[in-house]
Amino acid sequence: MKWEEVRKIYPNRFVKIQILESHIDGNIRYIDEMAVIKAFDDNAEAIRELVRAKDDFLVYHTGKEKIEVEIKQIFGYRGVV
Repeated sequence: MKWEEVRKIYPNRFVKIQILESHIDGNIRYIDEMAVIKAFDDNAEAIRELVRAKDDFLVYHTGKEKIEVEIKQIFGYRGVV
């Protein structure tokens, strides 16, 4: 399913999606195909799911025109021994 379809079916709501197909350009991951797992009526529940989301699962609001995720590289720091 494309993001435009998700926005029409679930207007102005949070949705939990599974990323099926995506591509990366620079440090942005663009989601091309997705499957809707759940639509939320309760924003607090959506936030709880967002905190638990990992791998190819994502919680996003359909009020956004595009669905894209910034990729942040996290480097670990180990103290001097």
